[in-house]
Amino acid sequence: MIAVLGASGDVGRHAVRTLTTLGAGPLRLGGRTAAGHGVMAVDFRDDASLDRFAAGCRMVVNCAGPAHLVGDRVARAALRAGARYVDAAGDDVLHGLLDPGEWAGSGAVLSAGLQPGLTGLLPRWAAQRDFDEVHGLVAHLGVLDRFTVTAADDYLQGAADGLGEPLAAWREGRRPGALTRQTDVTLPFFPGEITLLPSLSTENARLADALRLYRGEWYTVLSGSHIRAAFDRVHSLDRAAAVAALCRASLLDLAGREPYVILLLQLDGLRGGAPVTRTVVLRGHGNGELTGAITALAAWAVIRGETPPGVHYAADALDPATTIERLSATGVAEPVTLDGPALAEEGAL
Repeated sequence: MIAVLGASGDVGRHAVRTLTTLGAGPLRLGGRTAAGHGVMAVDFRDDASLDRFAAGCRMVVNCAGPAHLVGDRVARAALRAGARYVDAAGDDVLHGLLDPGEWAGSGAVLSAGLQPGLTGLLPRWAAQRDFDEVHGLVAHLGVLDRFTVTAADDYLQGAADGLGEPLAAWREGRRPGALTRQTDVTLPFFPGEITLLPSLSTENARLADALRLYRGEWYTVLSGSHIRAAFDRVHSLDRAAAVAALCRASLLDLAGREPYVILLLQLDGLRGGAPVTRTVVLRGHGNGELTGAITALAAWAVIRGETPPGVHYAADALDPATTIERLSATGVAEPVTLDGPALAEEGAL
């Protein structure tokens, strides 16, 4: 039995769909309130409720949020039930709270979503496939989709906790203030004029260490004026008003447009002693669908014994080639690799 918490939410319903397609199960579905299709009511703030939900399961998959309120509650319920654990979120929320020794007989995989998760896996996939050494990486992630209340709350909490350092880059180590915000620019594969917000997250720094990068740049791409304005003013609002502002702005920018996720990477390095540059483009239909698919694929890998025991981030524990192949097979998203650069020098436009 695989228990999926948050199964009726934006991420959870897509995770359930992918798990069902993979033939994983049977599934036990839980959400804030009981709903159709066999979703039972579970309160993540109540240990007894979580214990009833996790009892008898070999795995618990958490798609509920906000992550900073869930903390390690669901993970602890999984541990008490003797189940393995996968979390769509959890970057620096859970990892410091969970003792790897407690999971030596099973395992917990965290940050198994779009970002963090796929944003750490896709560069590893490209590096393994086309390079002997990777020297530089420029990454752009653009999401045109509605902000759910949960996602908006988690975004604001991450900013408050300093999970990303604005304007920082990687130059053989963390380099504060190396980059600048860019507005009203164009970028290949992104429609119209956009705004680029550079930032160095904890996942980015782990990736830079893993790939031994000399230089790395990571940008959030904003393609709507309303969400850009909301980002600029939420710091002056209380949490409830800031969440509402982000949700409202995302809907205004989405009006009349199809949602999308675009992850654009440019890597350079060496292969066979010769310089190599590759551009990778991955496009999805929305944040919930892509995040849910990655969460399900992480759960599938854990079920099949493909991840080590202990506590790990998904980008570190999952095999990049296998995960990207399985993602492509779901039809949710498939990367396209192009020879040569798509960007101007080192991400400058």
